[in-house]
Amino acid sequence: MPRRAGDAKNRGSEPNEGDFDYFRPVPFSTGNTHPDPMIDLKKLLAGMMFMVLCTAGAMAQNREAKDADEAFKKGFFFDAIELYKKAYTTEKKASEKAVLIFKVGEVYRAMGDAENAEVWYEKANKAQYPDPITYYYIGEALKEQGKYAQAIAAYNKYKEKNPGDMRADASLAASQQAQAWIDHPTQYKVDPEVLLNSPQYDFSAAFSDKRNSDVVFASSRPASTGTETDKILGESFTDLFASSRDKLGKWSEPVRLPPAINTPAHEGSATFNEKRNMMFFTRCPHEKKKSFGCDIWVTKKVGSNYSEPVMLPLKPEQDKQDTTTITIGHPTLSPDDNTLVFSSNMKGGQGGKDLWKVGINKEGMPVGKPVNLGKEINTPKDEMFPFWRNNGDLYFASNRIGGMGGMDIYRATKTGEGTWGHAENMKSPVNSAGDDFSIIFDGDEDRGFFTSNRPGGKGEDDIWRFYVPDMLFALQGVVKDKVTGEPLPDAKVEVVGTDGSNFSALADGNGGFNFEEKGNDRYIKENTSYTIRASKDNYLVVNDQITTVGLTESTTFVKEYLLQPAAKNMAIELPEVQFELDKASLTPQGKDSLQTLYRTLVENPTIVIELAAHTDTRGSDAYNMNLSQNRAQSCVNYLVSLGIDPARMVAKGYGETRTRISDAEIAKMATTEEKEAAHQKNRRVEFSVKSFDYVPKANEQGTGTN
Repeated sequence: MPRRAGDAKNRGSEPNEGDFDYFRPVPFSTGNTHPDPMIDLKKLLAGMMFMVLCTAGAMAQNREAKDADEAFKKGFFFDAIELYKKAYTTEKKASEKAVLIFKVGEVYRAMGDAENAEVWYEKANKAQYPDPITYYYIGEALKEQGKYAQAIAAYNKYKEKNPGDMRADASLAASQQAQAWIDHPTQYKVDPEVLLNSPQYDFSAAFSDKRNSDVVFASSRPASTGTETDKILGESFTDLFASSRDKLGKWSEPVRLPPAINTPAHEGSATFNEKRNMMFFTRCPHEKKKSFGCDIWVTKKVGSNYSEPVMLPLKPEQDKQDTTTITIGHPTLSPDDNTLVFSSNMKGGQGGKDLWKVGINKEGMPVGKPVNLGKEINTPKDEMFPFWRNNGDLYFASNRIGGMGGMDIYRATKTGEGTWGHAENMKSPVNSAGDDFSIIFDGDEDRGFFTSNRPGGKGEDDIWRFYVPDMLFALQGVVKDKVTGEPLPDAKVEVVGTDGSNFSALADGNGGFNFEEKGNDRYIKENTSYTIRASKDNYLVVNDQITTVGLTESTTFVKEYLLQPAAKNMAIELPEVQFELDKASLTPQGKDSLQTLYRTLVENPTIVIELAAHTDTRGSDAYNMNLSQNRAQSCVNYLVSLGIDPARMVAKGYGETRTRISDAEIAKMATTEEKEAAHQKNRRVEFSVKSFDYVPKANEQGTGTN
């Protein structure tokens, strides 16, 4: 069912939608389209639109125009378009021509054809159609095409011409929100299920076996029963088809269900019980120039055959509302098979098509009267295509205010037995600017199918799959010399994971390394932390950590490890180690600076170092030598207190014998500040590696607690 037809009925005083809507996201249509109980609503929408057109201006009086109005009122959109166009060619009055152009736009809007609706509303503006509502509808059509920036401009234009209509503000906000959802999508990925789809309407898949490898879905493809054409969208009437998926995930050629199920009218939107031996589905009877609404039918499955279906008596027997205008469809069962949720426009709801529930006995027959699901779920717009998930959550489609364009899919979390809380939009990419509806989940898995008419499919409505992709992680990078910046070929990169994994590699000729695919597996896994060690002979080790714990999307960790050259007796400067004037005791800041050396000794457990202290040239040689020796020893003592073996360290004071900046150079400096900075560079603490062959003692480790 062209679900798009259902959109028109949601516009308040517009024509009735017929049965078509019950099959697809079109409001209930006239019974001349998809097998969704919403087709009659489509007719209703058409009738409502027709009334709007009557008040919008004088009706064209030529015969074609009258016939077009009648077709539109009945919801025969396909015929109405052709008749309006014919009427336009014979109409001479410019104002009436503008009205006819506007009416073509209205029909396309009722059909859910946003692209053509936009074109014809624009034509109506050029023809000087007097009502500025065209700008609002242009905005709606643009929004349904995902052209949110252009839609916002159209809404603003409408606000200028009709500032009292608050609908423009709501649509503006929805367009801005939709764009934000597209810019920041959820974790789901979506793809068309190509082998199930055709250029026609394919929608509402339902799992029909316990393994969830077989599906039943509705389609208007040429193989459908009957030869008549639905007058709403010019398509064949929809039937139910079946397909099976093999072990490789390939779907078989869809086959039409037996004649006991499919008729020349619409069949669609099915669901199965937990044992998969009973099917509930939507049927919308059809007879020329007549509309009967839609109903839910039940049939029992025996092997590959189905019993003669029986209609569920869900329509009120005595009600002021004409039961021929009541449409019922889109069944879904509770996980225990005791409750049926469905969509209907029967009296007592919140407006439009609402979701209702009713008890079901073992024979599939209703027990008691249907109960409306209330304002937490239903709105004055349409709620259709429900799905009751195993965890109790309820999913459904709605064209309520705040969506991304056409019908959107919503999720309501279970709050009790048969009760749900506030409904939340599933956002992009499950929802789009088009019609998105009829979602189902594959058991307890976070994957399944839904229907959409977004770009990327084969034709009209198509069945799409959604899933949370496996998160893929990788670690890659380069190892370089910290001093020269040159790459270090053959540097070793070792990785140890909290899951017990342990792997390593040598850097390539450019110093690069890459841990990505490991056969059919991956090196870096979900919910795991890793310690990384980069090393090379005559260089100090670099340690690092990464973690995938808490990540929600695929990530490649890119690292650059700079290894400090550590050839024997090469001086390596430490962060500034501060001492008070004429004192050798460490300050708190000095201890913080020595943490770098402490970590170096822990990360390189086989090195023995000389820790050297230097002074500036002020003071006597002997004094400075003694002061520097005491300061070097203070550093060693502190590291010993952290757990470093004293055998790994030699304290050496060099006094003023190894200045970096000479007194002559300092004397030439212009300011006192420059001179003091130069003296400070001479007052330094350094270390150098004396050997790489220290053998750590059992259980030796630094505590790092002081």
